[in-house]
Amino acid sequence: MTEERSTVGVGSARACANIALAKYWGKSDETLNLPAVPSLSITLDALVTETTVTVEPALTEDVVLFDGKPRDGDDRTRASELLDRVRALSGVHRFARVETVNHFPTASGLASSASGFAALATASARAYGVDASLEQLSAWARRSSASAARSLYGGFVELAAGVPGDDSLAARVVAPASHWDVCIVIALASLKRKKTSSRDGMIETAKTSPYYPAWVQCAPAYFDEVRAGVLARDIEKVGTAMEASTFAMHASALAARPAVRYYAAATATLLDVVESLRNDGIAAYSTMDAGPHVKVLCQRSDAERVREAMLASGAAVDVRVASPGPGVQ
Repeated sequence: MTEERSTVGVGSARACANIALAKYWGKSDETLNLPAVPSLSITLDALVTETTVTVEPALTEDVVLFDGKPRDGDDRTRASELLDRVRALSGVHRFARVETVNHFPTASGLASSASGFAALATASARAYGVDASLEQLSAWARRSSASAARSLYGGFVELAAGVPGDDSLAARVVAPASHWDVCIVIALASLKRKKTSSRDGMIETAKTSPYYPAWVQCAPAYFDEVRAGVLARDIEKVGTAMEASTFAMHASALAARPAVRYYAAATATLLDVVESLRNDGIAAYSTMDAGPHVKVLCQRSDAERVREAMLASGAAVDVRVASPGPGVQ
């Protein structure tokens, strides 16, 4: 039996959410949470999660607080599962208090699970005294949320499709944040929590959508095109492939039975605004994750015009401008 250390540890971390340009949707291995397709994202400086993990000998179970409020159910279960993996490596089997603050809406389609589990993996390793590389932290975070693997790194980040049974899969950097001076304009269609989680939506899509096999087949080509465009700093190449990836992903989800629908009425209006901007000569391209919000890739010089157009539509409850951001801190 491993002898427990007596030291009570505290670890804190700050991580940014990421927005996928080439989408991840579906799993090749549900147990290990491995993605069925490759993805490529931008880590965004405006979507920040801060997490502190405190190992407390008096606790009889893990306590998870989001924005000062206790969380139970799936939120606490997933956090405890990650903590269990870190505890097994540390030899310290005490429970912990997890305090997380999201500086943007939670569970609404803004990748809060990505920044949340990236921060939790990092803070828990520090709290339990585990010396882990970024690659190891990325793999641990991926077990909880595949997109979280990418939030360990800044800039433009890729995550390969997973080989079933391979628990070592981690993300890697394609290009640093300084590589390309672009922005993502984030138009929030709602501040409410979404009804269907990304995890549940993926499972239902894979089980029931006749379009899911076609999505898995075509996604790697979208990824290759986005990756080449990022490296070339070609916004048209990235944007057109990004939109194709986005709409193919949502089409596969909409064809599930029952339909997995993340769109809202405001979403369609915001997508129309982006198309109108492009017709006016602005290089602006839409992407959406598992939520109603529309994110717009554009040059920094066009970001303010895009932001004003999204606000003027009346369909957005808030609009934020984000730049390529740092990795976990």
